[in-house]
Amino acid sequence: MMVALAWATAAPVRAADFEHLTVEPGKTSIYIGTVTITMTPFRRDQGVYAADYRAKVFPYFFANEHGWLKVDFNDEQLARLARGERVPFTGRAENSEKEPRHVEGHATPDAPGAKHGKIKVRVFVTKKIELIFNTTYRFE
Repeated sequence: MMVALAWATAAPVRAADFEHLTVEPGKTSIYIGTVTITMTPFRRDQGVYAADYRAKVFPYFFANEHGWLKVDFNDEQLARLARGERVPFTGRAENSEKEPRHVEGHATPDAPGAKHGKIKVRVFVTKKIELIFNTTYRFE
């Protein structure tokens, strides 16, 4: 699907130019420890970014996990990001034990037309446990 996005002062860009997304590792504090999350590069297909993740819990190594993560991000959201707007998103994840995780957050570009910026991701491990990761992203 070819969808033109209107960038601030640049020529229109195809949505296909935003198929690959890299999110830097994120780290957050927990009670007497930390959780670090790393993700493989995301690939966009039909408005959904997908990647694998690995979470390392220090010092509680027995709580480490890995799985997949999918974030819904449609063409309109890409256009808003291109205009320099902060854009909310939602998604879902599942660890290797088939335990579901709700995901939500927002991406904020560094400037209109920028292909990089800041991202905040909330992972709801349970109804009472929420992990918040602040990191950066870039489209490649």
